[in-house]
Amino acid sequence: MCGIVGVVSHNSVNQLLYDALLLLQHRGQDAAGIATSHSSMFSMHKANGLVRDVFRTRNMRSLQGNSGIGHCRYPTAGSSSEEEAQPFYVNAPFGITLAHNGNLTNQAQLKSEMFRNDRRHINTDSDSEVLLNVLAHEIQESTTGFTLDPDNVFKAVQAVHRRVRGAYAVVAQIAGHGLLAFRDPFGIRPLCIGINETEQGNEYLIASESVALEGMGFRFLRDIAPGEAVFIDNDSMLHERQCADNPSLNPCAFEYVYLARPDSILDGASVYATRLKMGEYLADKVRKEFQAGDIDVVMPIPDSSRPAAIQLALKLGIEYREGFIKNRYIGRTFLMPGQAIRRKSVRQKLNAIGSEFKGKNVLLVDDSIVRGTTSREIVNMAREAGARNVFFASAAPPVLFPNVYGIDMPTRDELIAYGRSTEEVCREITADKLVYQDVDALKRSISDCNPDLKNFEASCFDGIYVTGDVTADYLNELEYARHHPKDAPAEDAARTQLNLNLATAE
Repeated sequence: MCGIVGVVSHNSVNQLLYDALLLLQHRGQDAAGIATSHSSMFSMHKANGLVRDVFRTRNMRSLQGNSGIGHCRYPTAGSSSEEEAQPFYVNAPFGITLAHNGNLTNQAQLKSEMFRNDRRHINTDSDSEVLLNVLAHEIQESTTGFTLDPDNVFKAVQAVHRRVRGAYAVVAQIAGHGLLAFRDPFGIRPLCIGINETEQGNEYLIASESVALEGMGFRFLRDIAPGEAVFIDNDSMLHERQCADNPSLNPCAFEYVYLARPDSILDGASVYATRLKMGEYLADKVRKEFQAGDIDVVMPIPDSSRPAAIQLALKLGIEYREGFIKNRYIGRTFLMPGQAIRRKSVRQKLNAIGSEFKGKNVLLVDDSIVRGTTSREIVNMAREAGARNVFFASAAPPVLFPNVYGIDMPTRDELIAYGRSTEEVCREITADKLVYQDVDALKRSISDCNPDLKNFEASCFDGIYVTGDVTADYLNELEYARHHPKDAPAEDAARTQLNLNLATAE
């Protein structure tokens, strides 16, 4: 999960890109980058760190141009080096910069093809660099001479869709020609477009979430459809085309649970409204598990669980209270690498108000339980603050399977619910009782807010991988590479994955 933004304007875009990335900072706190285009030349600055720390005045002055792209990175396994900060750049054909949100499931196979067939060199372990080179190769194949028109661009994206597997939302600049954005054929990662109508003509902003459009004064136009590409040329003309053979909309359910900001609308569903619905359905489950009077007070774990907790308390007629105060200058613990760092960060991020806990039976509501580190620390804090009993409710179902589409849930042994019953997880987090949301109820929470949404990418909950290429062998390889990084050189891993994919295809 990362945040991406692309803009075409009639004025300098460096400040606009910076401000848009601030609005998407929740999607990635590890690294940030901006690339702008001016007179067929690119200017770029990127580094590890928060947006506010990466860019200084001297950096902003160098980012000249009326169009550009930006990225804030959320690290998954093996992607924390500064060299893998985005955007990426390749000089042929034309010169292309690219920023990507998601994860390619056939990265190793593509990397092998790049070297063997396309004669392109990949310099990092980032799948985004692989995706950039696939796009560059296909643009080169679709053009003749020095001209590039929208038909050539869309033909290249069609070829990308046929070669690439996984989740990807992309913004890219083609030097001297325009801004390109496209979304994978399953629509797993979000992407939307907005417009600003000025006296000089239309300006366009493309971003991961609608909140970035609204915050920058752009009117939301629509979500980019699964498999669709949009191309904004140098005359600010918008070109659109469906480039996938069989597109289908399967948005990531975890976006609504945790990743997206509540004031965003993803694929026609308000994130805030879906979280309220999660609270309603969770209340039905809690009512079945508890007797009247068992719970004195409902408390959220700030911030993303607050809407669900409010609605749960309202539906059950139980008092709602804020028992934890959040330090907003500590990053989101789910996005932090390493269990020890997450555990320490919880105590720094949250502080309990003792008077709200003392002598009470407290139901804590969180958006999800992934590794269990945060949940265990929070339960302990509630007990230390004087709670008589500490109950726990998750607005999401148990996270049982790895996520391979851009969220850092790569191995089963890191997931507290894998191989454990609800009662066993309850003991692990030291709660007195634990209630999980049901998978069907989670999906209904989203489709209730937009009935057109019927299918979801919910693999971490139900084990169904919508791209159809994720096998048990693939997951085993990922886990082995995670635990034995030195035993899996890039070339060997590429050959292994290529063999796995070929065997699957046969």
